[in-house]
Amino acid sequence: MTIRLVIADDHLVVRTGLRAMLGAEPDIDVIGEATTGAQAIDLADRLRPDVVLMDLRMPEVDGVAATARIREQHPEVHVLVLTTYDTDADILKAIEAGATGYLLKDATRDELFRAVRAAATGASVLAPAVASRLMDRQRTPRHEALSAREIEILEHVARGRTNKEIAAALFVSDATVKTHLLHIFAKLDVQDRTQAVTVALDRGILRLGA
Repeated sequence: MTIRLVIADDHLVVRTGLRAMLGAEPDIDVIGEATTGAQAIDLADRLRPDVVLMDLRMPEVDGVAATARIREQHPEVHVLVLTTYDTDADILKAIEAGATGYLLKDATRDELFRAVRAAATGASVLAPAVASRLMDRQRTPRHEALSAREIEILEHVARGRTNKEIAAALFVSDATVKTHLLHIFAKLDVQDRTQAVTVALDRGILRLGA
């Protein structure tokens, strides 16, 4: 079986390197490249690849939204995330969007080859560091895990945004943001926004600059 692969990354150097490396494998055929999330969706629609290798930080439509659209329209197309970002928020959003696997860009050639082949069969593939983070979340029963939306809101809080600014960015009401924050405070056992961000950073839920 030849695996038909689309590479979605906004950096030419990365795409060129991936195409050269993966295309040299006898069972992998790189049939397209996308520089934006919108292009990735279009290529998936037109070419129906077996796997889309998806970066998360993409122009126009980000990798998570593109993954969700591709999986919704073409469930038979598997999306393997390849990124430098390993925060809980990024991992959860990608998996909830339907990503088959989550690999970091420091993966070895052999790890990447195995991941693409596994993703083509629909098998879940997680980078060791990502698997470890998810396991850590499961092993901490004394703290209820934050949802992807709660982590997203906390990221905005960490960037100094007000409730009104967060509500506008997420297209929700101020009241909805306040409700989420109350849930976050309860789950993290804190009293205010500053404490919530501090605890989230300490636990690796958030990472500054990610």
